[in-house]
Formats: sequence, structure tokens, C-alpha cells
Amino acid sequence: MPVLECNVKTCLHNEDNCCCKGKILVEGERAAAPCNTCCASFDERTGDTFKNRYETPDMTLAVSCEATSCIYNKKKKCSAEHITISGNRASVAGETECASFTVS
Repeated sequence: MPVLECNVKTCLHNEDNCCCKGKILVEGERAAAPCNTCCASFDERTGDTFKNRYETPDMTLAVSCEATSCIYNKKKKCSAEHITISGNRASVAGETECASFTVS
């Protein structure tokens, strides 16, 4: 499983640049660049959103990936040692991206 760094501070699952979700899905079936990908597991953190106090940040996650043109995609699973999910000020999943996406 990759070490995941998430800098999407507006995501409900982000805690200290780690993800508390347990596993994520990167979309981008026809991606040719990082901006063509997104974290489909993104949920916006809003003022009225309840945060689960029992969620624990995890640096290593199972990452399913639909960006089959990425060199790290192995049977729709990410094989990178380290990935970064970006999306400063994102309010929807489409405003996030897998910054580690690299065309094969």
C-alpha cells in the first residue's frame, strides 16, 4: 500500500495531511495529466459536518485507481510507494487530483 499524503484540508477525512478513510478511489479513466484525476472519496468538511472522533489518520492506504494510463496502476490498484492528493480549497471531488499521476 502506498504512503499517502493528502493536502486537501477541506476534506472531512483529512487529519494532519493523512487520510482517515481507510481506502480511497482515484478516478481518471481517460487521464493524461494529474488534473484529469480526482479523489472520488473526497467529502467536503463544512461547518455543520460531524467529524468522527474515532477516525485515526493512516499514512498507508489501499488506493484503487481508475487512471489506467498511470505507470503506477497495476490492475486498478496503485503500486506507487508514495502518492500525494492535492486540492487546496476543494469543495467537490473534481477539484482534487492525484499529484503523483505519471503517464506510462
